[in-house]
Amino acid sequence: MQHILPSSWPRPKGYSNGIVAEGKMFFLAGVVGWNEKEVFASDNLVDQFRQALLNIRAILEAGGSGPEHITRMTWYVTDMEGYRDQLMDFGAHYKEIIGKNFPVMACIGVSALVERQAKIEIEVTAMIP
Repeated sequence: MQHILPSSWPRPKGYSNGIVAEGKMFFLAGVVGWNEKEVFASDNLVDQFRQALLNIRAILEAGGSGPEHITRMTWYVTDMEGYRDQLMDFGAHYKEIIGKNFPVMACIGVSALVERQAKIEIEVTAMIP
């Protein structure tokens, strides 16, 4: 993967402006923070985020990829203020589970998700090298 950054721009914190990648594309559906039995262990946004990342990593590994091959993430959150207020916690879990890969990202505040108890849903595009 090649991270793209215009030469006069400051390096973004926690994401990339653009990525060029080669390989087979791998698309993940929106992943929520429930466990493998589709049960939410917590109603807390940060807890659900952590579980969603673990789920993403498991799906990637099952498909022959890994967190280091993620090229794009779109996060949908039902509590944007809660997200903003807990950025340090989000960052710590992200680094622990995904590592130091910073794909192109968007975070979008929404009023609700299909799974009523979900506080966050994450779509992912990755590459299978």
